[in-house]
Amino acid sequence: MPGRNMTVFRRAVEQFVFYSLVICAWQGVYYLGVSVFGLWKPYAFPNPLGVWDSLVQIIGQNALFGAVLHSLRRAFTGYFIAVLVGIVPGLLMARFRLVARTLSPLILGVQTLPSICWVPFAILWFGLREGAIIFVIIMGSALSVAISVDLAIRNVSPIYIKAARTMGAKGLALYLKVIFPASLPALISGLKQGWSFAWRSLMAGEVMSASIGLGQALTMGRDLANINRVMLIIIVIIVIGVVIEKLFFTMLEKRVAGRLGHI
Repeated sequence: MPGRNMTVFRRAVEQFVFYSLVICAWQGVYYLGVSVFGLWKPYAFPNPLGVWDSLVQIIGQNALFGAVLHSLRRAFTGYFIAVLVGIVPGLLMARFRLVARTLSPLILGVQTLPSICWVPFAILWFGLREGAIIFVIIMGSALSVAISVDLAIRNVSPIYIKAARTMGAKGLALYLKVIFPASLPALISGLKQGWSFAWRSLMAGEVMSASIGLGQALTMGRDLANINRVMLIIIVIIVIGVVIEKLFFTMLEKRVAGRLGHI
């Protein structure tokens, strides 16, 4: 335990030093580019001190916390629906070769579309309402989930399936007791990727609407020509995405892998 605590402490120090150097270098580039060489205007290039001032300002306006909550609510709602929608075709492609041959190329092709491509459909079908943003999230994430479910099940070792069938397992019991447990690590990785698609799709959906959220805050910073506020919202979006991935998906991966004896 002491050794583990020391490792955690060392990693924390390393990260603190690294990001401190990044911030100092960033501020140095801004100073050289603006004050020394005059390569760009102060309003055209963000800097750490300006981003900090924007953070203090937006917190003082009680705008950041509400925007984060609204964005997280939409992201979780859209992602949950996307998982439910994506599981069905994923299971069908993994189970039936005909479905895999016909549906899989279509899903792969449509999944390559950027989420912003679904915005016109969302506006025409749902208007500038909450449902339009949720629709963009679902379309941006559900197909990724379907592909992940298909690959996770297909990559289960045939030895496990043959051994289970030798012992009499078949049908639903084979899936519930052998295939699904064996595919869990890959499935969780796929769901994590689906979350990243959902989080990015959320931003594409929110920038089209005046609803409260991080996307709307990003648009407001653009309209006000406040590059530091734009950079602040981008940093917040990155931090939230990383935190959710580390606190939920990464921990879940480690726990499942540990129970399956992979680590």
